[in-house]
Amino acid sequence: MTFRFARLVGTLACAFGLTGLSGLATAQTAEMSVGHVLATASHYHAAAAKFSEVVNQKSKGAIKATVFPGGQLGGEVKMLQSARTGTLDVVVTGEAPLEGFAKEFAVFSFPYLFSSVDQINGVLQGPIGRGMLDLLPKYNLVGLGFISALERNIFTNGKVVNTVADMKGLKIRVIQGPGYVKAYQALGAQPTPMAYTELYTALQNGAVDAAENSPDVFLQDRFIEVSKTYANLKIMYMPAVIVMSKAKYDALSPEMQKVVQEATAEAIAFATAQYKKDYADAFAAMKKTGVKIVEPDLKPFMEVGRSVHGDLLGEFPMAKPWYEKIVAATK
Repeated sequence: MTFRFARLVGTLACAFGLTGLSGLATAQTAEMSVGHVLATASHYHAAAAKFSEVVNQKSKGAIKATVFPGGQLGGEVKMLQSARTGTLDVVVTGEAPLEGFAKEFAVFSFPYLFSSVDQINGVLQGPIGRGMLDLLPKYNLVGLGFISALERNIFTNGKVVNTVADMKGLKIRVIQGPGYVKAYQALGAQPTPMAYTELYTALQNGAVDAAENSPDVFLQDRFIEVSKTYANLKIMYMPAVIVMSKAKYDALSPEMQKVVQEATAEAIAFATAQYKKDYADAFAAMKKTGVKIVEPDLKPFMEVGRSVHGDLLGEFPMAKPWYEKIVAATK
């Protein structure tokens, strides 16, 4: 018989402590929900699916992890709130919603802080990334690990963005992180708040001129149907992270915590490899369908984007130590 994870986790912890892994097959099964907001073709889903597969296998039936993609359990902010209160188990999310309560994470929305996906992934998988994850328990979350960061570029419903001047007056939907808003304001654009679920229609009817996202998401969420120019501005590299409710994690036996950690390691490797493939496939699809891919000179964009770092550090002083560590690590 299967019961909700929240009701049985205490019982399972006791059972695990008494029987160890060898006795798990006879224990009652606990359900673990894993949520994310992207499509099933995304590397978020690849991470969630691999995590769930390994948890199910290595727990030998003690835990049944199930993935809920496409925002079935709510948006990222809602899911993180649920995880913090212990009503949701695991979330695969972009880091931007974490900035609402873990202000140190605002450092990741500083424009042009990193130069490539590989560079930021190296930082995320090293001591700086581990240190950032170690901040989360005080917010009732356990940071299990980072999967590949996403490169953020601009796509438009007509206008070609090739210079900073082309940004002037561009009505663009952006993530509502402070760095995103300030960067696009400095570049002369008009950052526009909007629910992600409304973006496709807004681009289609001209309510906004542009948006920013990773090339794989541009393809997977079908923006390729309504946007015919894609400018590789590389303004942000947004980390993606697997987090777990601290209450749920702490209630697991040491054996099951190890299972979760092993599942995370496999999910990171699997999803990071998929992101690289999806990135390349997205550009191939753009070329095939006639999307104009623009490769601007990034130096003027970098100069303007980095000019807001001082303002952001003034607004988020708690991010300064992490900013300094990242700058030192990426020289």
